[in-house]
Parts: sequence; structure tokens; C-alpha cells
Amino acid sequence: MGLRPDPGTPAGLRIVERTDFPVNRGALCGKGRTAPEVLASRVRLTEPLVRRSPGGPLEPAGWDEALDRVVEGLTATRRRHGADAVGVFGGGGLTNEKAYTLGKFARLVLGTSQIDYNGRFCMSSAAAAGTRAFGVDRGLPFPLADIPRTGCVILVGSNLVETMPPALRYLTELKENGGSLVVVDPRRTRTAEHADLHLAPRPGTDLALALGLLHLVIAEGRVDEEYIARRTTGWPEARAAAMAHWPELVERITGVSLPAMREVVERFCGAEHAMVLTARGPEQQAKGTETVGAWINLALATGRPGRPLSGYGCLTGQGNGQGGREHGQKADQLPGYRMLADADARTHVAGVWGVDPDSLPGPGRSAYELLDALGRDTPDGVRSLLLLASNPVVSAPRAAHVEERMRALDFLVVCDVVLSESAELADVVLPVTQWAEETGTMTNLEGRVILRRKAAEPPSGCRSDLRVLHDLATRMGWEKGFSTDPEEVFEELRRASAGGKADYSGITYRRIVAEDGVFWPCPDTGAEPGPGDGGHEGTPVGGWEDDPSNDHSAEAPGPGPRPVPHPGTPRMFLDRFATPDGRARFVPVQHRPSAEEPDADYPLFLTTGRVQAQYQSGAQTRRVAELNAAAPGPFVQVHPRLAERLGVTEGEPLAVTSRRGRAVAPTRITPDIRPDTVFMPFHWPGAGRANTLTNPALDPTSRMPEFKVCAVRVEPAGPGRGLGDTAGAGAGAGGTGGAAQSPVAVGSPAGSEVSSATQPR
Repeated sequence: MGLRPDPGTPAGLRIVERTDFPVNRGALCGKGRTAPEVLASRVRLTEPLVRRSPGGPLEPAGWDEALDRVVEGLTATRRRHGADAVGVFGGGGLTNEKAYTLGKFARLVLGTSQIDYNGRFCMSSAAAAGTRAFGVDRGLPFPLADIPRTGCVILVGSNLVETMPPALRYLTELKENGGSLVVVDPRRTRTAEHADLHLAPRPGTDLALALGLLHLVIAEGRVDEEYIARRTTGWPEARAAAMAHWPELVERITGVSLPAMREVVERFCGAEHAMVLTARGPEQQAKGTETVGAWINLALATGRPGRPLSGYGCLTGQGNGQGGREHGQKADQLPGYRMLADADARTHVAGVWGVDPDSLPGPGRSAYELLDALGRDTPDGVRSLLLLASNPVVSAPRAAHVEERMRALDFLVVCDVVLSESAELADVVLPVTQWAEETGTMTNLEGRVILRRKAAEPPSGCRSDLRVLHDLATRMGWEKGFSTDPEEVFEELRRASAGGKADYSGITYRRIVAEDGVFWPCPDTGAEPGPGDGGHEGTPVGGWEDDPSNDHSAEAPGPGPRPVPHPGTPRMFLDRFATPDGRARFVPVQHRPSAEEPDADYPLFLTTGRVQAQYQSGAQTRRVAELNAAAPGPFVQVHPRLAERLGVTEGEPLAVTSRRGRAVAPTRITPDIRPDTVFMPFHWPGAGRANTLTNPALDPTSRMPEFKVCAVRVEPAGPGRGLGDTAGAGAGAGGTGGAAQSPVAVGSPAGSEVSSATQPR
């Protein structure tokens, strides 16, 4: 999209759709269309703020005073408690250049290992599962344009229609081309309404469902034995694990009927080409890595990954959800998706940075563990925090506890566009530029590196994040190494990523513009492309067979009269996987209960998610009038049967209580949710903050918190309504008493209800 002056708009700018761009073809959701409103000075920060006395208000200040206070606060913490007493928390919305610079700043200037980012809460489980199966993590190993041309898509835990509306056209075109769509979600979402088949499993049972489907694939003789023998390892163990999950057992665990499971297998295996796509539903669990791994095993057993118009992919959740996790702001990572514990990786990156590899700190804590350590008066406590592009007071699990930890910090500095709920707690707030006011690259869910160019001037009191990090580094003794020029930073990022899994070394700003983005991996061949000389311009809509950039294993051409630029890699794994032996790895997994299951005290499931008109913590979208009119506040979605038991009506305040806290929001009654489950969106602070309730139980591999399932009780919260109205209290609710009701018991224990292909209405 582009921007044009328009005096009639709040920011004086108007969006211009770019219909020739290959990813969204010019389509925008309401958030994209109204994005210029957040550029207006009246809704954003335009000057630094400082808290000049403990407990005092935030007051305007000049940049010199604000930066000096930051340096003084961070330096004092390092001096008193050591480098690891300073933490850094980044965001998946940062450009590649800013994410790269933030990781470099943390490890060189601050010398701390304590850095992670909010993207840990997004795709980390899929990243972990994809890496151990395929040897590399890229959300989609194929372009979005392949989706309409496949034969069947199983979409697991994604409400794409509301969270990524422009991508709906790919599913619509899939069906127009004769393909089928299977949606797996506890709710009948707007995405599920487009499905040929909707499965509504109990929250937290996606793993069992995937194992049950694989069991049926094996039992019905639909396994691609030739593919498995030629392209994979580990099948016997994965097969044995799946055979332990017979369909009738899976039916009892998930609530999905055996006929519905058989229909999924028929659709998926009956198609010449097929894909499995996952999103936050299966990933945001304490067993998220295993859950995604089970769906990958289903794809591998049927011979899908590494074949045209087929495979496994993950849908990202933030603007730079892919690039933001590739270049060093994760706790265990260096640029190019190198691992911090790898001696060769440390040597390479240290060489680019001009430092001794031994001076680089080791891996630090994951996101929630870092937040949990804030303000603790212990030897390993984090006493000061530098926070960029994130609002954990609203977005983190067990949010009331995280807010308490942030309030306990000795020093907090926040760089943000608006005064978020987290920024309100800060000692120093630094106003930074935003999307239209700066140039930088982002990497979309396809692995396509795109360039976002500056289109507007920021308010005079705002600085870019690159400028802020440069100014702080200079004040802390680093005169060089922290450029404010995005293209100069990208050139360094290219060198740092060279030879890594996410190799950007053959990508330049010039190529990105000429080709509408370049797919990584794209190693440097030593050739400087001319205009349009990059191998392909945009994503080929058809003809994958003739696209020279389809092979992940493609290497720089051999000696010749003229080096040719690497074309980039739209489609990965066609010849080999990114593992040492080139084979994909089956990983055996077993179903296990969620970290917290319903019981007599907390008899219902809570699941959380987004709505179309708001985004993430809502810090920016809640400042746009049109979006607030469409989604003015939180709500609790309940099934009519549950509402009847509670005696509540539409719009009546409903209290939801977990072991971590209580949230209150208006009731929204719909048959589009399971009777044993309630749903809350997580965009709002205050009494309706959904993440007050969520469980920080962590996946042992990805360290992903269990956002998507926890146990709660619900009760009317209006005047004169009390605990006596709690769902699950009294005879016939919770435990085995609830299971006696038919066909679905409110608060029924796992295994007591079986649904048809679509959940009960």
C-alpha cells in the first residue's frame, strides 16, 4: 500500500491500495485501512516523559535529559548487580534492522544475556517443531499463492478471517478451484463458517486428534511408504505412538466423532495435493511443540512436505513475526537464525561485530521467565528493563502478576509510539517513529523479505528506535557500530546472516524493490543484480515446475564467465530438507492432558484469541474511533446452555475466575462455542483483561505459555448476583455429576462428550 496527502483525515494522509503486490493484491483489513489515524499527534507520544521522583507523575522532558536518565539507570543497575540484572524485551513488530540492532545492543553495550521478545508468545512452538522436523523454521515453506491450487487444507487453530482478512481470498479460491477446507477450532468462528468440515475438539486436545487421524491413515493403508523410506527418518517410533491412540479413545478425549475423523482422512488423503496449516490454537499450549509435531507427522506420513502444492506451514501472528525471530532478539539466538550456544556461530557474528567471541554472553531466559524475574531481590533477579514495541501488562499470561513484577523494578524505560499500559509504569518513556515514518525490512509469513519505505515525516519530538539505540550506545562508550541508517544496518545484517539458516546475504534493498520481495534463504553469489535480474519478479502464480528458485538446496553457481544472483527460495525442501542428512525427522509424541484441566472448583475451559477490529494488546487500535466502534470492549462468549444455567442474558456482566485472578466483561451468548468452554478476546486492560486468567505453564521446548486453555468458573457479576450462581456449583455440575447431563454437561470432565463434525449448537 501507499500513502497520499489528504487534509480531510486525522493524520492528513490516506491509504492507497497497491493491487499489483503479489501477497495481498491490494486488499486491506480495517486495521490496515485506518492505520494512518495512529500517526496523528493527538493519539501518540510526541516528546519524552520522565518520572522525576518515586511515585511522581510522568512529565515532559527533553531528549538529553531522558537519555541521560536511561544511561544513569541502566549503568547503576549494572554496577550494583551485574550485567544480567539488566533485561531487554523486544517485539515482533520491529523491523529486521531494529530487531538485529536490539540484540546487538543487549549483548555488546549492556553485556546482558537477559533478552527475549513477545514473539515467544506467538510462533515459538511451531518454530521448535518445524526445526526438529525439517531442520529450519520458516512459517510457510511455500508462497501463499500455492494454497488455492492444492486439493485440501487442514487449518488448525486459526481464525484467519478475523486475524488476517486479506488472506481469506486464498481459501475462497481454494474452494472455487474444487479444493476442500477442514477447520479445527473449539469455536465455530467466521473462518469455520467457510469450511467444508468443522471439527470442534475440546481445548487442549488437538494433539490427540492429530494422532487419531494418523492412526486412521495407517489403519486404512494410506501411508506413503515410498516417500517415508526415501525422504524421512524415525517413522517406526512415530507409527507406534500413533497406533496407541485408537480412534475410539481419541473420540472420547476430543469429543470429535469417529465418522468426522474418517471424513477428514478421506478428504486429506484423497487429494493429489494437500496442506496442514497451524496457528496459535495448537501452538499456545504447554505441549505446543508436541502438538504441532503431531500435525507435521500426519503431513509427513502422507508424503506432503517437499512436494509441489503440498506440505506443512504455520501462519504468523505479528507484522514481522517471521523476521523478528531470525536476527537476534531471542534469548538463545544470533542473526541468521544462528544459535548462541554454537561456537562457530559466535565466532562468525563476533567477527562481523569486531569483538571477541568469548565476550558474548550466553543464552538467557525466555519471555515469561524474564518477566517473572523482574524486580526480584535475588542474585539472578532482573532489576532494570529496556522495553521496546511490547505491552506485557496486557499481553503476557498471568498479567496481574507480570504487572506486579514490572512495578517492582528499580528502573523501567519504554520505547513506544503511544502511552501503553506498560509505558504508564515507566521511569522514562521515549517516543519513537512508526511504520510510515521510517524505512526498514520485514519478513512475511512466506519468508519473503519486503521493504517498507518512509512515506511521512514524524513529529519533531520523535526519534527512530535505531536513533535511540545509537544515542544510548554512544553515551555508554560505543562510538561506532550502531548506525541510524536502516540500509546500512541491513548491509551488516546480510554479513551477519551469511551462511546461517536464515541467509539474507544475497538480498539487497535494490533487489527487494525490483522483485516485490526476495525469499530467504538467498546466499550471496558475488553477483550484483541489475534491475529485475533476481531470478523471479514477485511470486509465480503458476508453473512451479519452471521456477528456478524452488530448491532449498540451491547453491551459488559454479565458476563461469558471469556470476548469477541466487534467485531466493519461494519453495523449500523440494530436493532435500535442511537437516544434516537431508531427510525430514518424524518425532514420536503422545497425548497428555493440559497443564490445567477443569475440576469441581473450576469446571469450564477458557480459551482466548483476537477479534477483527483490534490487534494484540490494543495499545494502538484502541485509539482508532472506527475500530473501537466495531469492537468497543471485552466480552465473555458462552453457549446458550451455559447462559441458561447461569441465568444470564446478553450483555449482562459475567465474572470469569481462574486460579490466577478474576475478569469481568459483558456476556455474549452464541451457539458457536462448545458448552464446556468460554472465550475471551485479550485486547483490553482493566477489569476485562483476559490475560489476568491465563496460565503461564511453559512448553518444555519452546517455552511457550499455555494461553489457549485453562480451567475457570463463571458467575453473574451484576448487582445482587453472587457466588450462588457460579456455573458448576451445586448438584449435577462439575465432576461426574456434570457428566450425567445429556448431551453435554457444563463442566463435564474430559472424555464425557462426543460431538459430530460440527460442535453442538
